[in-house]
Parts: sequence; structure tokens; C-alpha cells
Amino acid sequence: MKKSIQTYCLLILLMGGQSAYCQKYKDASDTGRLNLEYVKLSNEIADITTDLAKAQNKLPDYQSKAKSENAAAQNAAAASSEQATEATNGSVNDAKKAKKRAGKAYKEAKNARSADNDVKEQEEKISNLASKLKKKQERLQELVEMRTAINAKL
Repeated sequence: MKKSIQTYCLLILLMGGQSAYCQKYKDASDTGRLNLEYVKLSNEIADITTDLAKAQNKLPDYQSKAKSENAAAQNAAAASSEQATEATNGSVNDAKKAKKRAGKAYKEAKNARSADNDVKEQEEKISNLASKLKKKQERLQELVEMRTAINAKL
């Protein structure tokens, strides 16, 4: 649900910016608008670069958390398995302990899955920011070429 809302908002923003994005500047009278778009685009690139750096810096934290959660889940599963083995030949109390350990192992597995999903989301975020940055830089290069063409006419 959350991702679909974000995707919908992104599509609306992209559709609204499409007309400005396709704009061509050809004459000296267009330099003011060209410079305005250039500054705006430069600021957007700086913001995206900052967000990308933050996301890349957070990725190792997510990865280490996922690794520790996976190790904890494996340990809990092993302990649960041992307790279940004891409970097969043991008393009712052993069965209760086995049930508690199984519940704990299940919670640990859910935490590990959640941590893995966080890593995947962070990697996806980095990928999206990198592609967005590339597109903005390409547009900035187009603006530089348009500016050069206008200056050549003068």
C-alpha cells in the first residue's frame, strides 16, 4: 500500500514536470529561463546526491543488522530443535519449554526476514536515487549544450 502511494505520487510529479523537461531554449531571450532551470536542476542534483550518500552510508548498518538477526534466528532455531528433541521423551514441562522456544525461534525468524527486507529496500532506494541522479545530470548536460549554442549565436 505504502509503495503504491509513493509510486502514484512519483508518477504525478513526473507527468507535471514533463512539459518543463522537454523545453528547448534557442534564443538569447530564453537565457533567463534556461538559467533558472539550470539553477533549479543543480539544486535538485545536490539534494539527490546528498540523499544517495546518506542511503549508501546506512546500507552497511542494515547489512550488519541483517547478519546479526540471521545469526540470532539460527541460534534460536537450533535451541528450539534441541528443546523439541528433549520434549519428545520428556515431561509436560519439557513440552511447554519446547513450545516457548519454538515461539521465540519464530519471532527471531520474522525479525531476520524483516532485516533482510530492510536491506533490499535500502538497495532499491540507492538504485532509484542513482538512476534519478543520472537522468538529472543528463538534462543538465543538455542545458549546458543549449547554453553553448545560444552563446555561439551571440
